[in-house]
Amino acid sequence: MSKKVLVIGGGGRCHAIVDALSRSPQVSKIYAAPGNAGIATAAECVPIPVSDVKNLLEFAKAENIDMTIVGPEAALALGIVDAFREAGLKIFGPTKAAARIESSKEYAKDLMARHGVPTAAYRTFDNFDEALAYVKAGPIPVVIKYDGLAAGKGVVVALTLKEAEDALRDMLLDETFGKGRVVIEEFLDGPEFSFMCIVNGNRLYPLAIARDHKRAYDHDAGPNTGGMGAYSPVPFVTEEIKQTALETILQPVADTMVEEGVPFTGVLYGGLILHKGTPKVIEFNARFGDPETEVVLPRFDGDFYEFIDAAVEGREYEPKWKPETVLGVVMAAKGYPGHYEKGHTILGLKDVTTPVYHMGTGTYGDKIQTVGGRVLMVLGEGETLAAARKAAYASVNKIDCKGLFNRTDIGAREA
Repeated sequence: MSKKVLVIGGGGRCHAIVDALSRSPQVSKIYAAPGNAGIATAAECVPIPVSDVKNLLEFAKAENIDMTIVGPEAALALGIVDAFREAGLKIFGPTKAAARIESSKEYAKDLMARHGVPTAAYRTFDNFDEALAYVKAGPIPVVIKYDGLAAGKGVVVALTLKEAEDALRDMLLDETFGKGRVVIEEFLDGPEFSFMCIVNGNRLYPLAIARDHKRAYDHDAGPNTGGMGAYSPVPFVTEEIKQTALETILQPVADTMVEEGVPFTGVLYGGLILHKGTPKVIEFNARFGDPETEVVLPRFDGDFYEFIDAAVEGREYEPKWKPETVLGVVMAAKGYPGHYEKGHTILGLKDVTTPVYHMGTGTYGDKIQTVGGRVLMVLGEGETLAAARKAAYASVNKIDCKGLFNRTDIGAREA
């Protein structure tokens, strides 16, 4: 069986997907659009942006692609799945309508409210003065979210009234992420975890649990980012908690979307919090999480192409997971998630023996350089979280790039 696969995207999540596909005996050729310097070692990179649906479709037709897997949310929000399906091509991901579970936080919150899915209380605003008055009348801390896509950065946990006012001004008056609305939520306290399920309509295939570290700096200080590190499995998430989350959150949401005429196919990502012992929803994404995918897929024990194909076709499939812990540390450009420089040369990668997924790299001659905010995801594996952590940081210390920084406490609380 000689399958050709197209992976759309160019970050660490897509590198992990390409890596998993490269181990499938069914896959003979992998293309990545646009890919990156690391992905290029296992796939042929095609210089088509993720937003160029027309040319991605033409490429898939011309190359007789057997399966397309969509990485980033931007392509989903543009309706790439709808376009490929209309052309009779097999593609893994939700339609534009179903992807609203991520592209509109208001839509997701309203859906949960209608069906009693456990989540924080909320109100939605598009007027700055009204939003500020609501925040002043309620308790602090409070969570403020931009309603649309913001690359993981449109969420502020405001610990003071000033922080809340600054966030509202940023989103509603300065329109940092574009003209839009904000969702203001009650603050939920507790440990967070990521629960991704591959979904086809009512059928769910649960993936291994992971935990992400969102804040930029050690001890969860600094601004929210797209994620500074992750690990899987997560010791405090018992099988009972996972089952509760499946039965009260992920399955009901998938069932509801079928009932409401927007069936979901792809990865339904639940960003969850264990609040007073009960899992509740912080957010939904409509695709593989980043950086969680980079620590979950290395634990997958099987043929990844077969798994994705089974999900697209709606066949039975029981994913198996290696017992070892995988932990990843993100090396990001200094200044991220704010302004940062590009073009720094990365040295020492050849000395690293653990896997490294490239997030924002480019090749310039024989040099690999930084081209993004999050640049590398350096992995460690071990029988325990402490062992995986030690292996990951040993590899981080071999990489030399003056333009990068990383957190030093990924997984430390539970190791």
